[in-house]
Amino acid sequence: MAKATMGRSRFKIQRRLGVELPGLGKAGALERRPYGPGQHGAARKKLSDLTVRLMEKQKVMFNYGLRERQLVNAVKKAKRVKGQAWVDVLIVHLESRLDNVVFRMNWAPSTIAARQMVSHGHILVNGKKVSVPAYEVQPGDTIEITDKGAKSGNYLQAKTRPRISAAPACLLVEKSGEKEKGKLVARPLPDDIPFAFEKRLVTEYYWKVK
Repeated sequence: MAKATMGRSRFKIQRRLGVELPGLGKAGALERRPYGPGQHGAARKKLSDLTVRLMEKQKVMFNYGLRERQLVNAVKKAKRVKGQAWVDVLIVHLESRLDNVVFRMNWAPSTIAARQMVSHGHILVNGKKVSVPAYEVQPGDTIEITDKGAKSGNYLQAKTRPRISAAPACLLVEKSGEKEKGKLVARPLPDDIPFAFEKRLVTEYYWKVK
């Protein structure tokens, strides 16, 4: 029952935000009901500018499975990088997180499931076990899954019903014996974000954060 309720909640989040968020792991929310929650979406009022910015920020937060404090800390870190738009730095950082990389290689059905796999020690980076989901994968790093991880329900579900059809160009995924092996061949690009995204709105939402 709890799992079914969580699934419905993920559908509602995507319908409310009006976009498919691959990281939530539930596809088809907008195909079934292409309107927000409520009686056929009729209850939705004209959104304020603040609400529009909030919703754009929530897309990022929900897709990458972050809490508000985690996202704010990532924004602060991105703003300290000079010479680049901080929102681009933010997206590259989020796309480089180990949990997201595992998800984008179709080794997990959602970002949350990928985080669980990393935390349980199922993922190796350059041959060493890394159990920190926020670990930032660097270009040239190789990512492998343990034998136990390759037998886990999350991995098998992702291989049977992949949430994303293909990994981004920065990720090379190839067969390694009975399993797969991944490599980050280049730093992710801001455009690698896997959903419709308006950078300006997130920039405006967090303009006071320092």
